[in-house]
Amino acid sequence: MDLWRWFVCGVGVFLALPAWAELELRQPLDCTLSETCLIQQFMDHDATDGVQDFSCDGASYDGHKGTDFRVSVEDMRKGVDVLAAADGVILGSRDGMADQRAETHAQNDAVAGKECGNGVVLRHEDGWETQYCHMKQGSVIGKKGARVKAGDVIGQVGLSGRTQFAHLHLSVRKDGKPVDPFAPEFDGTTCGFGAANSLWSDDFASAFVYQPTKIAQIGMADTGPSLADVMDGRWIEFALKSDAPLVVYGLAVNGKAGDEMVLRLNGPNGTIVNSKRPSLEKRKAQWFGFAGKRAPVGGWPRGTYTLSVEVLRSDKILHQRSEMVTLE
Repeated sequence: MDLWRWFVCGVGVFLALPAWAELELRQPLDCTLSETCLIQQFMDHDATDGVQDFSCDGASYDGHKGTDFRVSVEDMRKGVDVLAAADGVILGSRDGMADQRAETHAQNDAVAGKECGNGVVLRHEDGWETQYCHMKQGSVIGKKGARVKAGDVIGQVGLSGRTQFAHLHLSVRKDGKPVDPFAPEFDGTTCGFGAANSLWSDDFASAFVYQPTKIAQIGMADTGPSLADVMDGRWIEFALKSDAPLVVYGLAVNGKAGDEMVLRLNGPNGTIVNSKRPSLEKRKAQWFGFAGKRAPVGGWPRGTYTLSVEVLRSDKILHQRSEMVTLE
């Protein structure tokens, strides 16, 4: 059967299928969406210097032509597999670039022309391509010309190329032109996600919920942490000490003006921290807050401590994360 047309029996009418009906994509990394990974940025559809994602919101940045699946630095270090989103042939790959955040002009200049970092390009049928960027050094699997099946491991999420956080950047192209897998025919007027009108498989579409403002990371420290320290995973192995300050921190993404972050810490004897940080003055791709308290005389008691971070919008909880740690 010709994939471009469908014959309606008894009527004799041929209906042209849209071009995006030729490709179906699976989730491109081994994680649980909205739990162990989140989508931080979508494709930008605004042709000017403004930003517009497929939902007519701003979860993107100017000129962004892909979808960014973010994971924690801790999980990146353990290893999160990148998966072929569809059957295809490896058109090209690169490995060997270091995993490091590119923040300074010098760091960005050093990866000029190789902004994708370590990655793979797959060629699919009918002029389709998918590209996978920022993979971990030494993880890329497969050589040019090798065939892969949807779901095959082709590498791991990393921090290579021009990036500031651990994530997979997935680009989709048809005949060389960028296509948004969430809305292949987006025209700037019909906003939102429709599973039947996307490139995604039913499994992915049923798991996806558009809520770009999320808490990406929470944790504890014994001093006021910097954003760079958190992004680099300095506090991943932090252990509570009875005589040291206890500080809770949170990092959230895609905030809007007016959004607030609430940081809480409860211990065996009750509330230790309950702090609402100043509201955002403008939209931010990510923002960071922390609050803490010095150890009391005699030290913190042994037992279980619960930290939680909330993002509020119009005084309603938009997203929340919590963890428990033990002081032995």
